[in-house]
Amino acid sequence: MYIVSACLLGQNVKYSGGNNYTPEVEAFLKGKSFVPICPEVFGGLTIPREPCERLGDRVVNKVGEDVTKEFFEGARRCFEKVLEAAGDEEIEGAILKARSPSCGSEVIYDGTFTGTKIPGDGVFTELLRSKGIPVKTELDFLI
Repeated sequence: MYIVSACLLGQNVKYSGGNNYTPEVEAFLKGKSFVPICPEVFGGLTIPREPCERLGDRVVNKVGEDVTKEFFEGARRCFEKVLEAAGDEEIEGAILKARSPSCGSEVIYDGTFTGTKIPGDGVFTELLRSKGIPVKTELDFLI
């Protein structure tokens, strides 16, 4: 089973109210079991919402509000949902939204809202990696 960012499958959960539909991810998932998630929504953030970025161990939105609690709660709740959905099935990996403060893998925005990227992982990605679950982004599926 795979864990997949819901926005990559066309669900309108992105901070702007839209999505990041990626047909290559959908094609990869054909015939495979998966569970779509959005840690930000699971953490209680609204759609739409202010854009957020990681700032060290914290997550802040563009107007300066600290939303760290919501991000960590969302990661925890999503992981619980994934375990419930998986049952006895092996979790093969995750395909998550690149650069997201929740789902980014290896590269995220730096918290200045200037488009500056730095090495790092999103909150949910960190949780998955701590459990030994491999994480890819949609960029790994684009040619």
